[in-house]
This record gives sequence, structure tokens and C-alpha cells, in this order.
Amino acid sequence: MTTRGAERGPATSDAAAGLRDSLRGAGRLVVKVGSSSLTSADGGALDVDALGALVDVLAARRLAGDQVVLVSSGAIAAGIGPLGLTHRPTDLATQQAAASVGQGALVAAYQAAFARHGLSVGQVLLTADDTTRRRHWTNARRTLERLLDLGIVPIVNENDTVATHEIRFGDNDRLAALVVDLVGAGGLVLLTDVDALYDGPPSQGGSRRVPYVGTSEDLDAVTIGGTGSSVGSGGMVTKVEAAGIAGTAGAPTLLTRLADLAGALAGEDRGTLFAPAAATTGSRKRWLAHATTARGRLVLDDGAVRAVTERRTSLLPAGVTDVVGTFAAGDPVDVCAPDGRVVARGLVTYSSGELPRMLGRSTKDLARDLGPGYEREVVHRDDLVVL
Repeated sequence: MTTRGAERGPATSDAAAGLRDSLRGAGRLVVKVGSSSLTSADGGALDVDALGALVDVLAARRLAGDQVVLVSSGAIAAGIGPLGLTHRPTDLATQQAAASVGQGALVAAYQAAFARHGLSVGQVLLTADDTTRRRHWTNARRTLERLLDLGIVPIVNENDTVATHEIRFGDNDRLAALVVDLVGAGGLVLLTDVDALYDGPPSQGGSRRVPYVGTSEDLDAVTIGGTGSSVGSGGMVTKVEAAGIAGTAGAPTLLTRLADLAGALAGEDRGTLFAPAAATTGSRKRWLAHATTARGRLVLDDGAVRAVTERRTSLLPAGVTDVVGTFAAGDPVDVCAPDGRVVARGLVTYSSGELPRMLGRSTKDLARDLGPGYEREVVHRDDLVVL
């Protein structure tokens, strides 16, 4: 099987070389490491040698003057052994218990490893609410910025001890991409248990490494599989999606394995490089598109879909035909075409309880019948991003 991502024409080679240079010169990097890279072969214990090797590379980068944010999985995996388990638990309560035990061991191991280089770490635990609620988002940004200003290496992880459904957050891949935008990083590095993205299963004969992905079209002929580890929760799909999220913030992504990290950061042709998007949106729009979780859905008629997606207008009550879900004013909602396709996301100005009596009506009619406070948009264009 071949893919355009695997072909190495002059333009592709030049673009890849340029990205390697930009990663080598990025002043601030987000590096994400998965559970499978930090645990023993059977997943039952933290591999302190692997963790030490990772820290050696990152510490060298930090001591050279760059800033590094490490997004680390491994808390649940690190708790498997101490709890006497033989494999990663599948029920939520035991996952949370394993995270509670393992998180302390994980951070202690990082603190000891970075201390050998004269560096200190700071633990930052996030949940989905910290990325989906704007106030939490800005608070997290301020904390991370201050840690970096003080010369600390932030160790970010999802707060698996209290997380519920978001405990399966793509093995922290999506979280890492959101942190890129959060701190304005110049690049994202995703470490996994394979050396790169391949155009087919890496174990299958004839599969070729994809060294460079310039656009989403370069992935058309690529077969992307799931996780190959018994201790991780993400897979190649979540890593490709994370590269796309980081790309909208203008940051390139490098996908590789721990053994190749030092060489890749030195500019060697290792792993797979994902180019950033050609056009980016503002930080607030990126937050709406990627960091929020919709609490409900608004279904529009065809005219309203065109107004929102083509003319980029605000969404008015007259164009809404149905309300799905329960949400409050200010919550993020998906904006859908008549066939259910999501076309945009925005912050709604009315609750799900208020909207049904307003559907299909003009703002002037609503103001006359219900009061002047109802002469407003359902979603203002400044709070709306087309997907």
C-alpha cells in the first residue's frame, strides 16, 4: 500500500526539514508520553529506567533554555502493581483507586529524576471541566504560565481520581493538544510505543512509515488502528486527532517513540511530522471548537444553516426548529443542520427550558410578547465557531 504521506518529493522533503528545524528551535514544547512508554512489558509496574531516559532528554532541552510542559499518562498503570492487580482495571471505581495510588508514585519518580538535573517539577491535574469552562481554562493557563516563568517543569495529567466518563480522554492525547493552545507552545511531541505513523499496521509486511503529513488529504490512504497496549487507553486515531487540534493553533506535531526522541528533537528524520493548519482561528474560537463539550443541540432550518456557515451571522430564534438536551444559558451547544450534521458550536444565551416557546419567531415578536430582554440572539456570532 502506498500513500501520498509516504512519498518523498522535493517539496515534501523541504517542508518536513523546515518543520524539523522549527521544532528544534521552538522555545516552548508540550511533550505527551503514554502509559505504554512508562510501564513494564506486562503493564504491572512503572519502568523507572524508561522514565529516567525521558527525563534526561527533556532536562537537556530545559537546561538549554527552552521551556517544556510534560503531559504524562501512567497514573493508573503505576497503581496496578501496588493494588495487586494483574491488568488495567475496566470499572471506574477501581480505575480511580489505581489513579489515587499511582499518581503519587508517578510524580515522585519524576521529581527524583528531574532533581538529578537540578530541576523541579510541579503537578497540574486537570479534568474536562478545566478545559470546557472558560474561567477554569484561564485559571489553568495562568498557573502553567507562572510555573514556566519560575523555571518549573509542569507535569500535567488528567485528574483520573475524580474523573468520570472523561477518564477515557484519549490517553491524554487530546488534553496535550489543548495544553499546546493553553500555553502557546511552538510544537507538540506525542510519544507512543511505535516509532511513527505507518500507512498500514506496522506489523504487516509492506507497511511504510509516513514521514510527513502536510494536509488531511495525506491521510486518505492510511489505515489508522487503535491502541496496541494493554495499559494505555488511546490509539493512533486519538494521536492524529490531537495533531489536528494542535495544528489549528499553528503548532506542528511530532509523533515518535521514546527511543527516537533525542534524535528527532535534534532535527533527525525520525517519526512522523504533522504540519500545522494553513489558516488558524482566534484562541477563543479554537477553545469553542476543541476544548468544549456540547451540553445540547440546536437544529436549524436550511436558511439558518447558510446564514451561520456562509455569512457567519449570529443565530436567531427564527432559524431554530428543535432543541435537544438540557442546558443552561452560557453552556456550549452543537448547532446542527436538518439532517443532524453538526455545523457549528456556540455558547447559547438561553436555557433549554426557555427556547421551545421561541422557535421560529422573530426577535421583534419575542420582545413584544415577552419583553425587551428577549430581543437578542440565541448564539452571538462572537460566541460561535463553524466546524
